[in-house]
Amino acid sequence: MSVASIPPHIMAIERPRESLFNYYVLKAIAANLAFPFLFPYLYFRYHTMRYRFDTDGIHMKWGILFRREVLLNYSRIQDIHLRSNLVERWVGLARIEIQTASGSATANMALEGMEDPEGMRDFLYSRMRGARGETAAAATDPLAAVLHEIASELHEIRTLVERPRT
Repeated sequence: MSVASIPPHIMAIERPRESLFNYYVLKAIAANLAFPFLFPYLYFRYHTMRYRFDTDGIHMKWGILFRREVLLNYSRIQDIHLRSNLVERWVGLARIEIQTASGSATANMALEGMEDPEGMRDFLYSRMRGARGETAAAATDPLAAVLHEIASELHEIRTLVERPRT
């Protein structure tokens, strides 16, 4: 079974939009006294944030001192949410929060600064369904063959047991 290729406009995404940096500046200004601490964190987060979409899943990494890297396979995605507050909507942003079946109440990955959040959500839903369909089809074909073989052998045993003895 062949894996569908990733559209070029999604494959080309490596960095968040520039308006995410504007949002981070506004967020740091709104923090008042915490500005000297929050702004450097958000500045480096924005400038080190990288995305990569491939046939396996989504790769996201950021950070300088404490480097974080997250790989999320499409088959593990359980739910996708689009969230945006008033300021995010004003600068044209939305967070795409992706949850897995890890048992955590929070999102496992939040994609920020995407060009077309609705289109990205639709792409992720299609990959999520496609990955599940491929694994389900691969799992049922060998399983169906084994179950069919077991059923035929049980049928043979039943006919032997039920045959009248002479």
